[in-house]
Amino acid sequence: MASFHEKSSSNNSNEKVATTAGGAVHVLDERRRVALAEIDNAKFSWFHAKVCIVAGVGFFTDAYDIFAINIASTMLGYVYGQGQRLNKSQDLGVKVATPVGTLVGQLLFGWLADVVGRKRMYGVELMIIIVSTFAQALSGEAHAVKIIGVLIVWRFIMGVGIGGDYPLSAVISSEFASTKIRGRMMTAVFASQGWGNFTAALVAFIITVAYKNAILAEASITSLGSVDQMWRLLIGLGVVPGVVALYFRLTIPETPRFTMDIERNIDQATQDIKTVLTNHKDNVDKDLLVQRIEAPKASWADFREHFGQLKNFKIIFGTAYSWFALDIAFYGLGLNSGIILQAIGFGTPVTTGVRGVYDNLSNICIGNLILSAAGLIPGYWVSFLFIDSWGRKPIQLMGFILLTILFVIMGFGYDKLTETESTRKAFVFLYCLANFFQNFGPNTTTFVIPGEIFPTRYRSTAHGISAASGKLGAIVAQVGFSQLKDIGGPNQFVQHILEIFAFFMLTGIFSTLLLPETMGRSLEDLSNEDQDGFVKGTKGPANYTAGPSTA
Repeated sequence: MASFHEKSSSNNSNEKVATTAGGAVHVLDERRRVALAEIDNAKFSWFHAKVCIVAGVGFFTDAYDIFAINIASTMLGYVYGQGQRLNKSQDLGVKVATPVGTLVGQLLFGWLADVVGRKRMYGVELMIIIVSTFAQALSGEAHAVKIIGVLIVWRFIMGVGIGGDYPLSAVISSEFASTKIRGRMMTAVFASQGWGNFTAALVAFIITVAYKNAILAEASITSLGSVDQMWRLLIGLGVVPGVVALYFRLTIPETPRFTMDIERNIDQATQDIKTVLTNHKDNVDKDLLVQRIEAPKASWADFREHFGQLKNFKIIFGTAYSWFALDIAFYGLGLNSGIILQAIGFGTPVTTGVRGVYDNLSNICIGNLILSAAGLIPGYWVSFLFIDSWGRKPIQLMGFILLTILFVIMGFGYDKLTETESTRKAFVFLYCLANFFQNFGPNTTTFVIPGEIFPTRYRSTAHGISAASGKLGAIVAQVGFSQLKDIGGPNQFVQHILEIFAFFMLTGIFSTLLLPETMGRSLEDLSNEDQDGFVKGTKGPANYTAGPSTA
């Protein structure tokens, strides 16, 4: 370990100085590596579990809020739509507003987390989600504005908060994790999305059953006051997990890697590591001057220089395009949910009137519960089991290859697969299999890899860029393909859309080949930067610098 000596200065203050400037820099560089090794080699602890839970609750909330609108839009149609349904523009508006906001949030919060800190931004995005979700539940309309327009605005704002959650939660869980469990920690956080989807359908079903008598007692389907209460309750309950997690997000410590490499304060980072790993906090004199190390600093010029190198550009292109390609199919697959629900017996009911309203809402809820449990949730947790033993790249490659095959079968065999009741069951099986291999495949790894593979000073920014590319794919799927699917008649173009999905899955194979394997490697090793001599010197006034090593 480094030893430190005190030297009395002319003004009687004590100042610790290094024996030689070169020795000081070498020892500071060594201290940085030793401190980072403590994080990388740490055993799984309660603090790691806490990070997973706190970050995971945020993703649970995100998924709940996003998925709830798929059911709530049907309720909104009964109350505010012409002919008891939203028109195509209204339905698209309330569903696509959130992805557009998410794209903005991913870029904005990704950049801010690298500039002002992970801790300072963590919780801000959750407050945005809580406020905007609550505002949706209280939305109304007047002569000057319609409720659908109000909801679109609030859902865009909510999307900004949701977008912030992606880079923040990924980077915080990545930077606190030890090398051996990093993949599982990040996957556990992301897998909370599956439970959020499932819970949204479950809560919607419980609300529907609770309001059954009220719906059946309505005088006419043109005046469904009970359904108006239902969608508000469904969306409003999304604030509950967010409120629970807010305090813990606001009190989570700054990651030592940010403190060390961006704030360039090795002393504070070393103390933070000790606090996190031992749960013991020393009293530090806050009046002591802070010594900053001289290390690579984020700037637009440095960003261009770093990612202008082919070895680094191909990585950010690989993460961004892989996520883009995946999300086109991941979100576009939802266009087939109506066909799937009809095939498993939970499509449009034969009943009419207020009974038909209840049966339709009940079918939507139960059908989505089945689809979530059959494909979404299992895929996440199989990824959890294998991501730190198989590796990220093999899982992503396997997923893209199998999805290419599945979409080729579903697309080119669409007419045959939807012809009879028995063949529709085969189509349902392929649909669930596609959901499974999206999650036990690129949907998980496209979240994990960008949180590991970039330098600390650009890790959150680059994750935000990659995630925003994915969300652009989601917008293309929801806006573009929803307009295309009815060319030639209702759902007549769906088979060609599935063929397009197969093409994008094929391209995802090649973008994955641009990426290195990240399993078992430290974040610093993955950064593509030489760690020897990372610390170039010290800057600013020093309360102490390192002396010669004694051990």
